[in-house]
Amino acid sequence: MIRRTVDILGSALLLLILAPIMLLLGLLVKLSSPGPVLFRQTRIGRHRVPFTLLKFRSMRPSQGGPEVTAGGDQRITGIGRIMRKYKLDELPQFLNVLRGEMALVGPRPEVPRYVEHYSPVQLEVLSVRPGVTGLTQLEYRNEEALLEGRDDVEDYYINEIMPAKLAIDLKYLQSRTLGGDMLLLLRTVWAVVAR
Repeated sequence: MIRRTVDILGSALLLLILAPIMLLLGLLVKLSSPGPVLFRQTRIGRHRVPFTLLKFRSMRPSQGGPEVTAGGDQRITGIGRIMRKYKLDELPQFLNVLRGEMALVGPRPEVPRYVEHYSPVQLEVLSVRPGVTGLTQLEYRNEEALLEGRDDVEDYYINEIMPAKLAIDLKYLQSRTLGGDMLLLLRTVWAVVAR
């Protein structure tokens, strides 16, 4: 209950503080290419309940392609590259936190077809709300660079990166504390600012 209260207060405060930046980003997305300002994608949340994850759109709409994005992907817009570099495309997820679909800190939510590859042990990551940030998000903040130049980015993601990320998330679940989550939030701010 304390964790949820922190999520509600934290996300509401961040949305209030970041509102001018989010409005500016929304305008830049709209002016940079046709299509909606927000990208909506079904992800799997706590207890395997699907929800709609929100992000600022950083790619040209309806381009197809894999669910994961490699560095240098031609679908990414100019403003999209900047937003991705500083993780600004993730800001609308504070609305997901406010609605109770996500937490500030937790495992990263995946799309349904990737969750189908989870082992019974890996499914444990779905016992908590997914997070905007967390150990996995910090360790793999340069995931696009890891995927760049791969012949089949989706296959590499499913067979190499995703199992490693899930192992980190499972380790996080074993030692999860509110104080530890606060440290992860501070590490996230530092990682974004230090870019």
